[in-house]
Amino acid sequence: MFSLKKGLLFASTIAATTPVVAQPPNIILFLVDDMGWQETSVPFWNDTTALNHRYRTPNMERLARMGVKFTNAYACAISSPSRCSLLSGMNAARHRVTNWTLHYNQSTDEGESNIVPPEWNVNGIQPASDTLSAHDAYRATPITALPQILKDNGYYTIHCGKAHFGAFGTAGEEPLNFGFDVNIAGGANGAPGSYLAQDNYGTGAFHVKGLEHHYARGTFLTEALTIEALQALDVPISRRQPFFLYMAHYAIHVPYNPDSRFTRNYRGVFDQQVRDILDENEVNHAALIEGMDKSLGDILDYLAARPDVAANTIVLFMSDNGGQAIGPRQGIKGFDQNYPARGGKGSAFEGGVHEPMLVCWPGVAEGGTVNDNRVMIEDFFPTILDMAGIRDYTTVQTVDGKSFADQLRNPGQHCPRTIIWHYPNLWTKGIEQRDGYGPYSAIRKGPFHLIYFWATRDTQLYNVIDDVSQFDDLSYAHPRLTRELSQELTDSLKAYGAQRPTRKSDGKPVPWPDGSPE
Repeated sequence: MFSLKKGLLFASTIAATTPVVAQPPNIILFLVDDMGWQETSVPFWNDTTALNHRYRTPNMERLARMGVKFTNAYACAISSPSRCSLLSGMNAARHRVTNWTLHYNQSTDEGESNIVPPEWNVNGIQPASDTLSAHDAYRATPITALPQILKDNGYYTIHCGKAHFGAFGTAGEEPLNFGFDVNIAGGANGAPGSYLAQDNYGTGAFHVKGLEHHYARGTFLTEALTIEALQALDVPISRRQPFFLYMAHYAIHVPYNPDSRFTRNYRGVFDQQVRDILDENEVNHAALIEGMDKSLGDILDYLAARPDVAANTIVLFMSDNGGQAIGPRQGIKGFDQNYPARGGKGSAFEGGVHEPMLVCWPGVAEGGTVNDNRVMIEDFFPTILDMAGIRDYTTVQTVDGKSFADQLRNPGQHCPRTIIWHYPNLWTKGIEQRDGYGPYSAIRKGPFHLIYFWATRDTQLYNVIDDVSQFDDLSYAHPRLTRELSQELTDSLKAYGAQRPTRKSDGKPVPWPDGSPE
């Protein structure tokens, strides 16, 4: 006869002896568009700057207290290359989506130069499958995507916001094809036509689709995306299923529409950096940042209201390239916008590639700490899989990224990381090499940042620890180091299968950074 006492004793014995299988962590990757490392009240340099005083990002401050601030985080200088590296783990030189994508088979290169960009992968990355069409595979790179691997291992995967992975008319324009269970407002467009509901969030190629029910409500785009993301999270939480939320805001990309919730905080304000009253574009830009920060706060509040979920949720914060430093920006072009770094989005200099990065990993990483190790955008791919405990996976592509998860588990760990950039493209007009713009390849090793400009074959060397503004070119003072780094950059580019631009004069490839023609 069954004894309740014996049954309870048996159950308690089983509970005590059976290993508890830990629930895989939930993961939120919060990616901001065009946000420079100084466009926040969180200082990512060794001093607080005037720009840190301009912006109001209390929730980034909150996340920094909860987690780890990475002071040497880097990405590509342009959007699509970074996003394709993030989803694939590949260096941009390898996946060859080296400029921003939009229309099928159409290059976005522009500007006058004495060189011609290579035939880069204008159609972006595409989901690898046996049924991938020749149409989609043309001038594109097939990949086994990060969200697909997570989904195959039990994760509920949500995409919200900007995708910008593949050109219009290809499988790669649709995030669902990369393994996302849900796609909110993501497509081939790399920017919003408008952040304003009264404008239907834009028209034509830059229309943000799927948010029509917000038009009549007048919801600012950043807020609409946040509302939709939090509603989507209710599904996996109700199922007790681990989730991956890729929260990829269109903010703070142009156009600088006014977010009226926050513009009053900046209008009529005298700014220390530009030494003037902020103009209307700069007011709107700052309000876009504060609106993005509110979104982060809303997500953190959502988690805080569910302590059991929060305790098992990793939050990563990153930007896809440096802050915009030309066009509508106030101040000295290429100087004030990312100060003390020089240049901005599209530039080889620190202003174009240095990013704000924060990571909160409850129970693993100590809050309020700083990590000075270098991280590159392709490192997020293996890191997130490492965090999720997924180690048995295969990809059709070579993964170049290096996991930084152990740096969070062991905060004293020093991990030297050599970073390679490759941008053999013509971004836009009205830019100059003196501010780091133009087709280039670069290497960061130790404190040194070597840049090779393809159009002029000019090589520049900087110690960015001592000279973050990159005014002191050391290439002539240190010829041996310049040669060594040029050789290492060349070897890396060749190993990645990097494409080279050609000379207009004779159609021949521009020599490699080490001077070799082949």
